[in-house]
Amino acid sequence: QVQLVESGGGLVQAGDSLRLSCASSARTFSVFAMGWFRQAPGKEREFVAAITWSGGSTAYAGSTKGRCTISRDNAKNTVYLQMNSLKPEDTAVYYCAAAASYSARTLVDRYAYDYWGQGTQVTVSS
Repeated sequence: QVQLVESGGGLVQAGDSLRLSCASSARTFSVFAMGWFRQAPGKEREFVAAITWSGGSTAYAGSTKGRCTISRDNAKNTVYLQMNSLKPEDTAVYYCAAAASYSARTLVDRYAYDYWGQGTQVTVSS
């Protein structure tokens, strides 16, 4: 069983930055593609960003592209999401997820992911 633990969320003001972290218990962390998703109250869980096992390819949602950067450190079994110029509409619970089998097309699909963390709350005030 793979455990994922997110951290780094909090209450910030519009325009601020946050870096979320997701630590994995998986011994084979480096084989997983990793993704970040978010879910606001009353809304579906939506894709934010993803990164392949090597870190060689990344993908971003249109709403966050240019403001977010996903990265990973396989030596530390950790994936990061740097978020800049935060907006109130970025308020949500942010989840990291791991996918063992994937393609470039499926990385944006939450159903492609096998393991999920419990989430970390990000609240952006205006």
